[in-house]
Amino acid sequence: MEKERVVLVGIHTPKSTMDLAESMEELYALAEASGAEIVGQVTQVRDARHTSTYIGKGKLEEIKTILDYEEGHTVIINDELSGSQTRNLEAILECKVVDRTMLILDLFAQRAQSSEGKLQVELAQLKYRLPRLVGFYGALSRTGGGIGTRGPGEQQLDTDRRHILRHIHQLEKELDKVIIQRETNRKKREKSEIPVVALVGYTNAGKSSIMNASLRFGGESKEVYVEDMLFATLDTSFRRITLNNGQAMILTDTVGFVSRLPHDLVAAFRSTLEEVRYADCI
Repeated sequence: MEKERVVLVGIHTPKSTMDLAESMEELYALAEASGAEIVGQVTQVRDARHTSTYIGKGKLEEIKTILDYEEGHTVIINDELSGSQTRNLEAILECKVVDRTMLILDLFAQRAQSSEGKLQVELAQLKYRLPRLVGFYGALSRTGGGIGTRGPGEQQLDTDRRHILRHIHQLEKELDKVIIQRETNRKKREKSEIPVVALVGYTNAGKSSIMNASLRFGGESKEVYVEDMLFATLDTSFRRITLNNGQAMILTDTVGFVSRLPHDLVAAFRSTLEEVRYADCI
């Protein structure tokens, strides 16, 4: 399948919490992991974001030129946009516009394998899209799909606000059941008195590779999935290993961190993060 050709766009303001070059490098990796082909990058240093179009008029013309020359399909913005900003940019650039939050949600939608992970992603997608319904009604009329249009929450966007709110409530109830089951499993591990060690770090830092290396020396279970990309691991994995002195332990591979993770996604993955909280060693 042909890759989606995208232009990356970012600005730096006095309120920015991250170096622009470093932040754009991370955005590049996120877009690449989502299956995009990056055909251009545009950055700007500003006193503040443009209220209606995020970036200045001159830079918008530069982006349009790159899109036309490189036959680009999509612009990815390195910040979270309001619904009106997204609509304004799409009208000016005549292409799909995806913000950083939507990109990360799209990545999570692609990677989630467990029923819990899929529930968490769908909940985060719906909470993000709810205040942007007007813009997404227009987005649904576009053809081609791609980044920002995947995931279990997509089919809910053609329903009204009340229906989506009901669905969010239902997802939260289902996740509460999952949390109860997780608590039950945790108590069983505590009763066994086998210590739990959680591997924690940035996404694609090598947590799963460290876990597999440990399993090869003392593993009693199959290795976990490893790939050189951001968010290859989205579901918490537990593996039992035995140390040289005969002591058994449970090794936990957790979801990796990324800068400026969407708030709704942090909240949705609270049960996963609890595995770190209750670990004997991090």
